[in-house]
Amino acid sequence: MTQEKSKDSLPENFNSTANLTTNAGFPSSLSISSKDVNDDKPYNPFEHREVEHPNSTFGSILHLLKACLGTGILAMPAAFKNSGLVAGLIGTILAGFICTHTVHILVRASQELCVIAKKPSMSFAETCGAAFTYGPKSIRSWGGAIKKLVDYSLFLTYFSVLCVYVVFIGSSFKEVLDVYVPSLQLSIQTYCALTLVPLVLICQIRNLKYLVPFSAIANVLIVIVFAITLYYVFVDLPPITEREMVSKVSQWPLFLSTVIFAMEGIGVVMPVENEMAKPQKFLGCPGVWNTAMIIVITLYGIVGFFGYVQYGDDVKGSVTLNLPQDEIMAQSAKLIMAVVIYFSYALQFYVPMEMVNRMLQNRSSNKFENVIQISIRTIIVTISVAIAAAFPNLELVISFAGAIFFSTLGLLIPAVVDTVFLWDRNLGKFNYVLIKNTIIGIISIIALVSGSYVSVIGMIEDLSGHHDVHFNVTG
Repeated sequence: MTQEKSKDSLPENFNSTANLTTNAGFPSSLSISSKDVNDDKPYNPFEHREVEHPNSTFGSILHLLKACLGTGILAMPAAFKNSGLVAGLIGTILAGFICTHTVHILVRASQELCVIAKKPSMSFAETCGAAFTYGPKSIRSWGGAIKKLVDYSLFLTYFSVLCVYVVFIGSSFKEVLDVYVPSLQLSIQTYCALTLVPLVLICQIRNLKYLVPFSAIANVLIVIVFAITLYYVFVDLPPITEREMVSKVSQWPLFLSTVIFAMEGIGVVMPVENEMAKPQKFLGCPGVWNTAMIIVITLYGIVGFFGYVQYGDDVKGSVTLNLPQDEIMAQSAKLIMAVVIYFSYALQFYVPMEMVNRMLQNRSSNKFENVIQISIRTIIVTISVAIAAAFPNLELVISFAGAIFFSTLGLLIPAVVDTVFLWDRNLGKFNYVLIKNTIIGIISIIALVSGSYVSVIGMIEDLSGHHDVHFNVTG
């Protein structure tokens, strides 16, 4: 009976952050089977959640801040360069509001679907599939396919993050070594390639608990990097009038896709909500999510605004790359951040690898398990390094990833899920829900098409030699 129950539960787990459960920063979102309720009392999923170590309300806010306040905040000055100071502030607030709202509608739909399906919790992919399964009759058969689509989308999204991380590590080491070992003068592609062996080695660690100490070290180091970076950002600020208030409209897509990449934490939202001791406090006013996003939007606006004021059009894909080259403290911040990203790569690697492991479970035997695991892990890392070396422009890589993947997962899919779920229930007066979600969908498609187009054109120009291939990396 136990074996049969275990098999039944496997297909239900389509959450790409499922295996991050042992890391406090990536709480579990595995669904726990629930028994049917035979009485007349409405099913309350919160009462049926069996969480071994539930997160407090304050702890949940910290988890969300950890997810959203990553390396993306260092790209905000480059985003402001593509928008201007005034347009950047307004755009950051609007983008933050939309990202906050899309998570609201996704979590609300998930909680209501848990009641309908009589399940204590659902992952991101499960929520998307269930919205169709319990939606209009004509599309209920799409549930399984939608769940798989979202699962594959999560794989590609986090794989794109791995590519960004490789570029960041390579560019950070190049910035430092070009100064202290000028005889080297290696290309950014070479530095990306040199990350291959260290990344392959750390990604062979299969149990996440062995990476927890590295994660803890990374959290301490990133605070040091932020402190050093902010010190240089606020020292001797030039007049604001020297910077553009509103940049060319043709540059706005790069701003929008970069902000979406930086701000979106859609992959960890459901895990955090599922592991809360009081999940009913996730939404609402002030609520866990609202509180976290107010802090995120404020910090992103401050770093983006003053980072652009300080460095202007010379600002790079990560503001740490703009720190003085003749000061040891500034150069050490670049190397420390490279180490942080190295550890973070290993953690992010578990997301796509978790999906691969589920596919491997369908094999008839476990022969050559170690060889297969080592080979697949090495191949995934190698592909990410190859892509990073081919497109080493950090700003364009971030913009492309934000446009293609995060605009889809963070904006378009929640809007579609909310619309499908409420289609036969209540779309509001004058169908305002449909109108509002259509607008969000249009914004996501604009970000997807325009952001990816501008990014791809920039990458092609880099490859063709029309621009310096080290644009925004070596200056």
